Amino acid sequence: MSFVPPGTGWPDDPATPSTPVATTPAEVADLAGHSPSIGELTARQSVCRACPRLVAWREEVADVKRRAYQHETYWGRPIAGWGDDDPRVLIVGLAPAAHGGNRTGRIFTGDRSGDWLFASLHRTGLAAQPTSVHAGDGQRLIGARMVAAVRCAPPANKPTPEERDNCFPWLLQELRLVRPRVIVALGGFAWQAIWPALKAAGYSLPTPRPPFGHGAEVPLGPTTLIGCYHPSQQNTFTGRVTEAMLDAIFTRAAGL
Repeated sequence: MSFVPPGTGWPDDPATPSTPVATTPAEVADLAGHSPSIGELTARQSVCRACPRLVAWREEVADVKRRAYQHETYWGRPIAGWGDDDPRVLIVGLAPAAHGGNRTGRIFTGDRSGDWLFASLHRTGLAAQPTSVHAGDGQRLIGARMVAAVRCAPPANKPTPEERDNCFPWLLQELRLVRPRVIVALGGFAWQAIWPALKAAGYSLPTPRPPFGHGAEVPLGPTTLIGCYHPSQQNTFTGRVTEAMLDAIFTRAAGL
């Protein structure tokens, strides 16, 4: 089997063998919208099979593996939201990495972007450890939560608009249940994805929509949206993102 079956002992697996599985976009909308708690929502997210291309890709990657991880078992399932169930800060990314979250079962865990992100969160008091290597490694978010706009690793890190829309109900219900004080959007895709969710969740939004930028800040009543460049290898290698830049964003988020 090219994925970890729910309820078989993976650390922090939110699902059980009886967790309902969405196999169509309509079922995603129904199961997300009727999730009574953040725990049930994350369980249902973690077994979703509504996007055939993404299901095939994530499971192929989990079966073939990268040479450096040949000895490891890959998670091979959608990556649910993770962290504090009642967060002050919600961090929104694009999608899990094929050999990062798709391998470890936790968003941003086990990849280079996560190395930068967790180090900054630790320095700014939002994470218990400076590294996040695998599920069950003791890492804990402090007053913060992470989600991806698209819950499955996409080929070439590029989900289609249809796949983004299929995943939208998961993001919307998570936003409804957690109601953070600050939302940090990592990258332009996450910035674009969060606006429809904010509108559907009942937030009063400014018109026109403010453009994405590093440090862009938009008051939304009791919540503030902040833009942050994604700590991708391309951005960190070129100096477009530095440790100081990340720390400034999360220091501001924690302060708000």
